[in-house]
Amino acid sequence: MTQQEAGGGAGARVLVVDDDPTVAEIVSGYLDRAGYVVDRAGDGPAALAAAAARRPDLVVLDLMLPGMDGLEVCRRMRGQGPVPVIMLTARGDEDDRILGLEVGADDYVTKPFSPRELVLRVESVLRRSRPAQPSAILRAGGLTVDPAARRATKGGAELALTIREFDLLTFFLRHQGRVFGREDLMREVWGWDFGDLSTVTVHVRRLRGKVEDDPARPRLIQTVWGVGYRFDAGGTAPAEEG
Repeated sequence: MTQQEAGGGAGARVLVVDDDPTVAEIVSGYLDRAGYVVDRAGDGPAALAAAAARRPDLVVLDLMLPGMDGLEVCRRMRGQGPVPVIMLTARGDEDDRILGLEVGADDYVTKPFSPRELVLRVESVLRRSRPAQPSAILRAGGLTVDPAARRATKGGAELALTIREFDLLTFFLRHQGRVFGREDLMREVWGWDFGDLSTVTVHVRRLRGKVEDDPARPRLIQTVWGVGYRFDAGGTAPAEEG
């Protein structure tokens, strides 16, 4: 059973990848009690083999792994198909956290962390990765977003977006012309009332790289200095199809 078929955590498969047996055991125990089916791997090759054998609904991935680091594992897993990834990073390694987001991680948690917090992050990412209820198709600035199918195109070509990138783009199209601060976006798109705001900055930059003709001179996702970001497709509201 995949997480789309399951309600909440029940039946969703989570792959925990950490070379520290104690951390892996604690995380797995909390996830198991929350209703998830948990697989474990202690290094990168084992993680890739486990994911190929039984595709997980989400991966909890330690950044610092022996032999093959978490960034490379994330790249290779994403090369086999979309899968939500939450990275575990050492506290204070901001560059590593940003790198993790750059390669497509949907979220990260810094060590040491509360296992309960990690379970909440897992629930949040999985909840947002489920197909949405039928809703209007959004069109603006040459982009088309189908929230129910979780499909986005630019000029007819499909965009390869992560879960958070898709949610961010959908939110922007639904609120065209309005300015949102990073705190607003973290609350409305991520569903968090607190967190590292660089997460939002990195995702905006990644999204621009996929939807803008010239990401260095963004036309659609504009920066309003000192305030935040605004989606503007030329001053016209996005068309909606029922």
